[in-house]
Amino acid sequence: MQELQKIAVVIDADNTQISKLEDVFHEISTRGRIVVKRAYGNWHKPMLKNWGEIIKRLAIKAEQQFDYVSGKNATDMALVIDTIELLYTNLYDAFVIVSSDSDYTPLAIKLREAGVYVMGVGEQKTPVAFRNACDEFLFLENCSSSVEGNDAHDVVSSSQSDAQDAVSSPQKEKSEVSISPNNEKEESTKQLKEDVQKTDSTPIASSAPAEENSEKKNDLNEIHALLEKAYDTFQDEDGWVNVAKVGLFLRRAKPDFDSRTYGFQKLSLFLKNFPEKYDVKIVGEKPNTIAVYRCVSNENN
Repeated sequence: MQELQKIAVVIDADNTQISKLEDVFHEISTRGRIVVKRAYGNWHKPMLKNWGEIIKRLAIKAEQQFDYVSGKNATDMALVIDTIELLYTNLYDAFVIVSSDSDYTPLAIKLREAGVYVMGVGEQKTPVAFRNACDEFLFLENCSSSVEGNDAHDVVSSSQSDAQDAVSSPQKEKSEVSISPNNEKEESTKQLKEDVQKTDSTPIASSAPAEENSEKKNDLNEIHALLEKAYDTFQDEDGWVNVAKVGLFLRRAKPDFDSRTYGFQKLSLFLKNFPEKYDVKIVGEKPNTIAVYRCVSNENN
């Protein structure tokens, strides 16, 4: 995905965690230039009293929307109307909807039909319909102050494409090295890895409700199926696939996929956590090294 030139961000303050807002903007900034920042809410409500400081600090335009009926707000309607007006100016190539409310599903669908890139940001409890209506969906729980590279976010640049071609070149074979997370990462995620590797028979988190464990297990099964499909579709003549290219495929097929949901900053680290399923390595020479993988099951067949 090429860098977005003009991004409009609209925030439903009634359905957003204020503590994560600054990290959200850091994440969005990695995609391109933010030109519109608007937050909608009834700012007279006590529950929004803490928004004043961060709105000023992040230079967000606060849009006031009074509640016309007690117990029912009109924030979502105001946000939708303004977003459609922005759309028809034809000035923006991407819209970011920050909310966990599924009521914005039709808006996301309308924006995508108009040909603009749509990103949603919300909690993991956000209904799947809204998540899938977006081109990309970012979980607030995955936002942190330290924004590191993520293969699912990487763009396959021309230099990376050249490096990918080198996978089949004998001259590049000597440059192949095993990829591994750093020692600190291994230590901090050791227990998580053991849990994730047992997903076929054991819940990911024993303390979580059974329904949530089942959902996460189903998500992992879906991800593995997509990774196998990507391997069959994109593998080169030597049977290897560019991880960054697969990251883009996963984002399109499953907009809410993020390796950080499973405890890994990069897709390549996620893949390496399943050695019984994937063989992962780095090819090329710095600074044009890339991660590639192949399915072990396909290799053995």
